[in-house]
Amino acid sequence: MIYTDRMNATQNFLGALLLSAIAGCTAHQTDRDAVSTQDEAVVAVEPTAQRTTTPDDGSLVMPTQFVSNERPTNPLDATRAYAYLQTISALGPRPSGSAAMQRQQKILEAHFTQLGGKVTRQEFEARHPLTRERVKLANLIVEWHPDRKERVLLCCHYDTRPLPDRDANPKARREGTFVGANDGGSGVAVLMELARLMPELDSKYGVDFVLFDGEELVYVEPRDKYFLGSEHFATDYANNPPEHKYVWGVLLDMVGDADLQIYLEANSYRWRESRPMLQGIWSTAARLGVREFVPRVRHEVNDDHLQLRNIAKIPSCDIIDFDYPYWHTENDIARHCSGASLAKVGWVVYEWLRTAE
Repeated sequence: MIYTDRMNATQNFLGALLLSAIAGCTAHQTDRDAVSTQDEAVVAVEPTAQRTTTPDDGSLVMPTQFVSNERPTNPLDATRAYAYLQTISALGPRPSGSAAMQRQQKILEAHFTQLGGKVTRQEFEARHPLTRERVKLANLIVEWHPDRKERVLLCCHYDTRPLPDRDANPKARREGTFVGANDGGSGVAVLMELARLMPELDSKYGVDFVLFDGEELVYVEPRDKYFLGSEHFATDYANNPPEHKYVWGVLLDMVGDADLQIYLEANSYRWRESRPMLQGIWSTAARLGVREFVPRVRHEVNDDHLQLRNIAKIPSCDIIDFDYPYWHTENDIARHCSGASLAKVGWVVYEWLRTAE
């Protein structure tokens, strides 16, 4: 398979976002995620807990002090979350339409149903990039508290890329095995663990989990198309408006790295309608003492959240750790992930859900 890197000199990328332009910043883009790595553009952190809105000067206001008589305790089980990741990874590669994907779908449907979720398959088809045959795909939608008309969307992709196209071994790039423990499995594991808390969620909002199929059914770049599942979901939501409304959309992608650092994703930060959500999530992390959430913009990632925002008009963000050395290699396996990372991400999202206004 062919993988194309496009190197572009990005000038003043954050000029509209930050007071100072980032000069001479080199952007490394890929067709999958169109990733622009900034020189860690620092987002200002102000020493106040009273300001709750994001200012227009490009800074993200973060509270630095919280008064509490109790040390917060994570209600998510890191050991169990990691066991979920191991179970999914043990299925092996899970590209769209594969037997392993079908087994994964059955496991997830049974899991979410047993915990009280209403599971629906949103089925659609696409052509296989190599054979041109029709491939059956399905987004999994899991509803919690369906009576609540204002809802939050928590999503991830659950397919894996067909090949480890960035492996150091050229032969592996052509015919190797890509398990996708972090890239494809970690978001699934977080949602599996979060599902245990959803029935008793005390929030004004209902919650839907959506697991997107066909995020990267890609063999040849730039020929093959990404984001099939999120595009289908967003288009259906826009063309056939349901009775409920999604007020926020949160994408979880590559959140299992044992060396976890989650920076603000540049698209999510650029969109003004998404900044209050970022403010809430990163402030929640600060309150809980989860320092892996870093209030600085570092990467621009084209991911499923773009379809949610641009097509469905849902204010959305991407929670992603793109500093993962095993991305798209044969070494993206469970051993390089951490249950503690999964549990911390899930905890921040859960506490944000409980307090979101």
